[in-house]
Amino acid sequence: MESSAPAARLAPAVLDPRRWWALALLCGAFFMVLLDGTITIVAVPSIGADLRFSEQGLQWVLSAYALTFGGLLLLGGRAADLLGRRRVFMAGVLLFTAASLGCGLAWSPAALLVARVVQGAGAAIMTPTALSIISTTFSEGSERNKALGLWGALGGIGATAAWLIGGPLVDGPGWRWIFFINLPVGVAGLMLSPLVLRESRVALTRRSYDPAGALTITGALVLLVYAVVEAPAVGWADVRTIGPLVGSAVLIAAFALIESRHQAPLVPLHLLRSRTLAGANAVTVFIGSVGVGMPFVLTLYAQQVLGYSALKFGISSVVLAIAATVGAIAGQAAVLKVGFRSVAARGMALMAAGSLLLTQVSMRGNYVPEIFFGLLLCGVGIGLAFVTATVAALAGVAEHESGLASGLSNTALQIGSALGVAVVTTVAVSRSHDYIAVHTHANPLVVLTEGFQSAFAACAVLAVIGMALALLLLGRPRKAHELLDPVPALSARD
Repeated sequence: MESSAPAARLAPAVLDPRRWWALALLCGAFFMVLLDGTITIVAVPSIGADLRFSEQGLQWVLSAYALTFGGLLLLGGRAADLLGRRRVFMAGVLLFTAASLGCGLAWSPAALLVARVVQGAGAAIMTPTALSIISTTFSEGSERNKALGLWGALGGIGATAAWLIGGPLVDGPGWRWIFFINLPVGVAGLMLSPLVLRESRVALTRRSYDPAGALTITGALVLLVYAVVEAPAVGWADVRTIGPLVGSAVLIAAFALIESRHQAPLVPLHLLRSRTLAGANAVTVFIGSVGVGMPFVLTLYAQQVLGYSALKFGISSVVLAIAATVGAIAGQAAVLKVGFRSVAARGMALMAAGSLLLTQVSMRGNYVPEIFFGLLLCGVGIGLAFVTATVAALAGVAEHESGLASGLSNTALQIGSALGVAVVTTVAVSRSHDYIAVHTHANPLVVLTEGFQSAFAACAVLAVIGMALALLLLGRPRKAHELLDPVPALSARD
């Protein structure tokens, strides 16, 4: 059982002079995870040719990482709370770095996929732990919001940097170097962690674990991500999609039953009754869906229709990173003035507007009128919505549950990312097939463009759903004095 000893939450932020150095280290680790999740896309063709992947097996270079990352996030976040956040963070960095070396040295498809699974596990340990350390290092209010604003800004920068870095590496020394570049960052992280990160954990009179809860929720998330990843290839109505979805639902029901009866649950159900936390995670799902789904479609359009190289696409999409950074910085300041609901809803509205502009792309599209302004609006919207949802997901959460809350937030983002790619891929393929059925001799580039236009429309619909959830679930706007309260009460109203 947890002890009732009070903890002064303001002390770490006020007294620890290393907190901004700690933030730089944690953001660097997060950037490495973001970079690796996207940069691999650039190298997939080279990896497939070099290691002789089958056409069906090549997708697992991406999916193996997504499955373990999304499935183990909750377990990673809870382990940080119980075992020590700095210790668990360093374990995650070590696992991720070692797996990166294994990926770079892979000699066969099986060897690469095993290393990618381990890499995803390292990311699942490292990411929620880093966010938990930020939550317990910076007191709730303006300082934490600034820290989370910088954290959120890395989302847009990481996605674009992956294209800028990946293209020259794949075309130069080879695809293996997209993994080798993680090694110096990981080694530096391991060396600096003891110097700038303070150790913290939940104070327990008796340390108790919930293995049944961990197994059921991890299994449920793995099945859910697997179904979403496989759906575009096999179809949403196929038994290979329906079966895992049903299995995931059964395991979620079992998890809820276990958590309601366990004396030390992995996820205390009172957390899920918080309107702010539930709303933040629901909105985060749709931020991930549009934030990953839209660039994924745009990448295919730019390279397959307009003939862009990976490097040219990365340079042309820098506006997305800059706009997301501006949006995140503005968002962390605006939350204190107008509250979660307003900022998140405006962010989602901008993402919807940007996606709608991108539906106007054409076979001979010009960058400025057809792409630039859509990226600009989407970028600002992603920055606003993401940092707001992250702040909301951690607002009022007790220190001993910050790792778990961070895991929930990151899980929502990963599920949303996988869902977004699955939805836009399904829409694009379906629309292209329908167009061919009517125009049997259509230009292939016209067929592709029709599909991509529909996929951008699907992104707009997803963003509108996210906006509605922000308005409905995030509740009333919170005032500045409430956000600055060091230990606000967590309630169903909030």
